[in-house]
Amino acid sequence: MKICQVEKTLVATARIGQLGSRRLLVVKERGSSGKQVAVDPVGCKPGDWVIVVGSSAARTAAGSNDYPSDFTIVGIIDYWEEAEKEMKK
Repeated sequence: MKICQVEKTLVATARIGQLGSRRLLVVKERGSSGKQVAVDPVGCKPGDWVIVVGSSAARTAAGSNDYPSDFTIVGIIDYWEEAEKEMKK
């Protein structure tokens, strides 16, 4: 699992049928400048800190082992002590 922050929605109207209507979000891993695309089955918004899983766990979390996801959001973080300390700096 990784901690990421949601940056924005990714709009891709031309995509394979297996993706269905699931929302895709651009996320940035904590402490990194690299961005990735994650499937959002939980309803996140930009700025949210989220827990993300990858690999086969991402497909299962998205709803099916046949689902073509390699990065899926499994939870929105409401609070964690380390984040509060960083904000006060």
